[in-house]
Amino acid sequence: MKKLLFAMTTVLMALAACSTQGTDENQVATAANKDNGQAAIENIMTRTSIRQYKDQPVEQEKIDIMLKAAMAAPTAVNLQPWHFIVITDKKTIGLLSGKQPTNAPLLIAVCGDTDKTTMPDGKMKLPDFWVQDVSAATENLLLAAHALGLGAVWTGVYPAMERVAEVANVLNCPQNIVPVAVVRVGYPDEAPEPKNKFKEENISYNKFGGKLEK
Repeated sequence: MKKLLFAMTTVLMALAACSTQGTDENQVATAANKDNGQAAIENIMTRTSIRQYKDQPVEQEKIDIMLKAAMAAPTAVNLQPWHFIVITDKKTIGLLSGKQPTNAPLLIAVCGDTDKTTMPDGKMKLPDFWVQDVSAATENLLLAAHALGLGAVWTGVYPAMERVAEVANVLNCPQNIVPVAVVRVGYPDEAPEPKNKFKEENISYNKFGGKLEK
């Protein structure tokens, strides 16, 4: 619990620093790295998918923090080709649940905006990088949820085009807004152990199949 509270405090401090007018990068780095990064690493390593939730709404303050964290993700040439749809309406949540009903009190549809794939001057077009940017934003959202004492799970939409069409229809998305994921969020009502996914066979050095020189 102490580690979780410390991680949550670190996220809140860093985001508060980001939102303060006149704040520079050094102040943000100081807030985020005061413990040599251990809280952030602990948050990453202990995050796991949560699918069962308490009957408790998520506070708007925490929703705002998750959205700020999502929009702090890296984005190709800063095009920020994302759009977030926050869903608390129970009927809409039911329509979006498909074959996997959920008792989550909150859904956040993370979408790509395909109109934001070209530099304003028109000199650079990045028609496919929006998928990477939106995926990075989704991961940031999941990590922020965990740091705030919430549970979340990423349910995939894109590139399953039938599912994309279903979600877009429910949410009344225009053609340029493409649902990539629907993140379910709430206060956890389960405590699964995080999986250890580290495998040395998935690592190469210098070229594919290259070994670490000792």
